[in-house]
Amino acid sequence: MTDAAETLSPEAKLELITRNLQEVLGEEELKTILGERDVKLYWGTAPTGKPHVGYFVPMVKIADFLKAGCHVTILMADIHAFLDNEKAPFDLVTLRTKYYEQVIRSMLSSIGVPLEKLTFVVGSSYELSPKFSMDNYLLASKVTEHDAKKAGSEVVKQVSLPLLSGLLYPGMQALDEEYLGVDAQFGGVDQRKIFTFAEKYLPKLGYKKRIHMMNPMLPGLQGDKMSSSDPNSKIDLLDTSKAVATKVGKAFCPEKEVEGNGVLSFVKFVLFPASSQRLGSPEFVIQRPEKFGGNTVYSDYETLERDFVEGKVHPGDLKGSVATALNQLLEPIRQHFETPEMQQLILEAYPPPVAAPKVVKQKKKHNKRPEDASADAAAAATSEQSVEEKLANTHI
Repeated sequence: MTDAAETLSPEAKLELITRNLQEVLGEEELKTILGERDVKLYWGTAPTGKPHVGYFVPMVKIADFLKAGCHVTILMADIHAFLDNEKAPFDLVTLRTKYYEQVIRSMLSSIGVPLEKLTFVVGSSYELSPKFSMDNYLLASKVTEHDAKKAGSEVVKQVSLPLLSGLLYPGMQALDEEYLGVDAQFGGVDQRKIFTFAEKYLPKLGYKKRIHMMNPMLPGLQGDKMSSSDPNSKIDLLDTSKAVATKVGKAFCPEKEVEGNGVLSFVKFVLFPASSQRLGSPEFVIQRPEKFGGNTVYSDYETLERDFVEGKVHPGDLKGSVATALNQLLEPIRQHFETPEMQQLILEAYPPPVAAPKVVKQKKKHNKRPEDASADAAAAATSEQSVEEKLANTHI
């Protein structure tokens, strides 16, 4: 892969780096760096809920970065996961960090991405150092509460009584750019406010402003943002093939409509790029019986979208074909996690919820006269006395 990247012109590398991105902040700086050397960038993820198939969007983009000769660091942001309103205690976050690394490695392998050019870094390996801590305090002395809250509004969990930890999150993410020694940070467009926050405040500490590259957010199965916390909007990476087919079959995919269509978006941002990575050229097959036109092979997304809008591709055929292609991507990941070691890791990182103890309700005796209640109490006292007498007369 390195040899192939070395033969690419700066213009070709730029095309690979920026294709399918929604926005790039600092593109001129990116062009300047590419004219001199390869780009160093990072993508970070906070190990909280189980990763879902939406994570394939950054994975296929990471494949583009590597093809373009970029030096890519994947940050396991364990401290950030803990700060995000304590979604999990830190010992659980540590286990989930291990799970996330295994998942990301297996996802990249499933789409044919070599791992030797990747660097994995755990946030706590440097974010707890004295130097980082002092920079964090210095940044806190310059950032307004308004700016910190605004920066994290689309990333940090929003609650009625927000914690101070949520205000630390954006500043630490900004400092990550300096401490990882990168030219650019890559993330979803939901990170934009944190990215612009970093561009504003890092120079106040004497650090340079970085480039920021953003992917579009993949719509969920119900047409909204795909989320780990909403089981109805996502497909888990370890879902069975039958579960995948069922969830895709129930997805929001109105006939001839593109806007908010999560199924079409998945084809565009995951299946076409993944097939290009695996097969050498983009390909997606609509599978259907001969009486409905037979199979059709598409080599670009635009033609597929046009046929869908014109009614030449039925939502049912699209869903079935997406489920088949997705299961092909997921099968190597499922196999990776079938080992006893990986099964144990899953159990420890995501323990099943403990059922609440059942409360046994005391039966109430209704409609008793006061004298009846007194008689019951006297009978109970006599019973207790007789037991004591029996014990006293028992010889051992």
